Amino acid sequence: MPRPIEALIHVDAVRQNLATLAARAPGRRLWAVVKANAYGHGLERVLRGLDAADGLALLDLAEAERARAAGWRKPILLLEGCFAARDLEVVERLGLTTTVHEPGQLQWLAAARPAQPLPVYLKLNTGMNRLGFAGAAAPAALAQLRVLPQVELAAVAMHFANADAAPGTAQAGSVAVQLAAFERLAGNWRGARSLCNSAALLTQPQLVDDWARPGIALYGSSPVAGVPAIRFGLRAAMTLRSRLIAVQDVAAGAAVGYGSRWVAARAARIGIVACGYADGYPRVAPDGTPVAVNGSVVPLAGRVSMDMITVDLTDTPQAQVGDPVELWGAQVSIDAVAEAAGTVGYELMCAVAARVPVRVVDGAPAALAPRPSAGDHP
Repeated sequence: MPRPIEALIHVDAVRQNLATLAARAPGRRLWAVVKANAYGHGLERVLRGLDAADGLALLDLAEAERARAAGWRKPILLLEGCFAARDLEVVERLGLTTTVHEPGQLQWLAAARPAQPLPVYLKLNTGMNRLGFAGAAAPAALAQLRVLPQVELAAVAMHFANADAAPGTAQAGSVAVQLAAFERLAGNWRGARSLCNSAALLTQPQLVDDWARPGIALYGSSPVAGVPAIRFGLRAAMTLRSRLIAVQDVAAGAAVGYGSRWVAARAARIGIVACGYADGYPRVAPDGTPVAVNGSVVPLAGRVSMDMITVDLTDTPQAQVGDPVELWGAQVSIDAVAEAAGTVGYELMCAVAARVPVRVVDGAPAALAPRPSAGDHP
């Protein structure tokens, strides 16, 4: 038997999450953000779940090529635009929409001679201070794009820095500040606008745009710290699962794992799971991080090693070698694991290692097969 770890990608969950987000944005169109290989889920794997999206948004031309090769015929937006003038040839060939966020990209467009005008998004810097035109450069860029015959200015866009902030905080106030900056920089632009990411779409109902850009929410992770994804009606699109491969009885005072970080306060029963940081599980996960063993949530006990984690089964005496383990999924949310590890669900999704087998399922999340018989267990 192969090592008992795998990642399941739930296409139906992606489909349902998209529908949930669409219901929050009546009359608006949605770019389904699939950058970073669909947040680690696999671009080609999730496309079936995104049929109802109005377009895909991603970063690089290779991903755009893959989407077209997989049969995607709707619009595709390059969120960071081109990285060289020659990229515009590929933009034209693949029928992409490109973003312009800095003067060099504007110059490339001005020098381009496409057979048909290229659809373009203009990115404004409204206070996040990463990408986009700010100050006097913004209306100048807008004016130039509007008169270039090789350009179809499709929309003006921005990105919120704190759309997920708790109400009443200083960060929450920046949403209104950024929106006011957008209105000022966009001037008399009355065409399409693209403002909202997942957090803004779910928590800022006062914001209205023409094209929203949901990303993390499509995959069933909450865009708001401390608010479970299920509260937004989102379902986990990835399950990382394995099995118990050994059980150890340890005496009170005995230590477990590298560095002897976890010490038994009582006689304990320790389960060993075939999953470690080489599989993408966060090495920094502390004791107590939730893990589901055969349906019961138990705490991580000891440092994560390359190929194994250890969990405290003392209060789950029925657990045995071969029992199914969910590292994250429907029962243990990826956000709970990420919060314990001091990171975000985005990072865990994107970090699942290539050595972990991946299987696509459509329909309800699949349960692990029953515990292997003694003769079958590796």
